[in-house]
Amino acid sequence: MNKQKNQLATSLKLPKFANEDAEATWWASAKGRKFLKRQSAARTAEPRKGSALVNKLGRASSVQIALRLPAPDLANAREIAERKGIGYQTFLKMLVHEGLRREARR
Repeated sequence: MNKQKNQLATSLKLPKFANEDAEATWWASAKGRKFLKRQSAARTAEPRKGSALVNKLGRASSVQIALRLPAPDLANAREIAERKGIGYQTFLKMLVHEGLRREARR
């Protein structure tokens, strides 16, 4: 497995290009597409980083709903989420999850 991991790591190194035209040609080639596929596969093989709650919410099956929020609340959620480095929808899911858990304990 280490051999496969090392081989994958070395295959993910971007080559040096003489100019932008050479780089564009490479990205459009089969080698460039193969590079992107390997890079994507390597990312999905890596363990997820960040909050355990965010990871848990990401794995849980979800149902799409429509929820109307006052514009100032949504703007506030977006600002806070940006400061935390997460998406605002993920942040809102975390808040709902925490609120439901708190109410269930009452």
